[in-house]
Amino acid sequence: MRSVLITGCSSGIGLCLAQGLKAAGYRVFATARKLEDVNNLSRLGFEAYHLDLASSASIQLAVSEIFSQSDTLYGLIHNGAYGQVGALEDVSREALEAQFQANVFGWHELTNLILPSMKQNNRGRVIYLSSVLGFVAMPFRGPYNASKFAIEGLVDTLRLELINTRIQLSLIQPGPIESQFRANAYLAFKAHVDMNKSDYKENYQGMIQRLRSSKLAAYTLAPEAVLTCAIHALESPKAKIHYRVTFPTKLFALLKRMLPSRIMDKILSKAGGGGKR
Repeated sequence: MRSVLITGCSSGIGLCLAQGLKAAGYRVFATARKLEDVNNLSRLGFEAYHLDLASSASIQLAVSEIFSQSDTLYGLIHNGAYGQVGALEDVSREALEAQFQANVFGWHELTNLILPSMKQNNRGRVIYLSSVLGFVAMPFRGPYNASKFAIEGLVDTLRLELINTRIQLSLIQPGPIESQFRANAYLAFKAHVDMNKSDYKENYQGMIQRLRSSKLAAYTLAPEAVLTCAIHALESPKAKIHYRVTFPTKLFALLKRMLPSRIMDKILSKAGGGGKR
């Protein structure tokens, strides 16, 4: 039985991946940041572990515990992350560091702890949940944009460095997916941005309405769309390097190749709620 470690399994995409891969016959090590979510995963029948991607000690302990149960891992799926929103000039260094601790540095450390086992067996799949915002930027999403751009750069480099092995790396780039992402992004915004002191207060009002709305964004797909890509990335003899999920992701990938940068800027500014203050 192939074993897979998945981060961020409390809800949404992560939980869907854990349930879907378990049903497909994988041994799933499901992790979450909050202890109550770990307990809930255990009640659902998973081998569940606490793993906080912002904490090196937590990452190392989780990997040690998992390797005590399984000599090797076939798959690692990086999913756990959050979105810090707000204009870059309103986001402090500390908030940006927190975004990178969870979304980039933790992923990097976890990969490095798993790779030696994969290299020893000369096989494995590492899957990274990136985003449409990993290759195009939108206003008021700067920290999250930057974290996903960073992940894509790390993966592109690591893929070159592992080119002589049988370890395959894939980036899944979703657009809007049903999840708690918007709700969590709103909490991060409230924690780190003082909109009343910002030049972008009017822009934030529209952004907050979207983040708090129960109405799904246009072209939103269920998390099963990501599961389908993950299964292909794990099982195909030649996994894709990029899996683009949802119409907006595919559209922006096409437009970025076709249009001049200044025209793309106008499109992305409008789509992201930019414009006059």
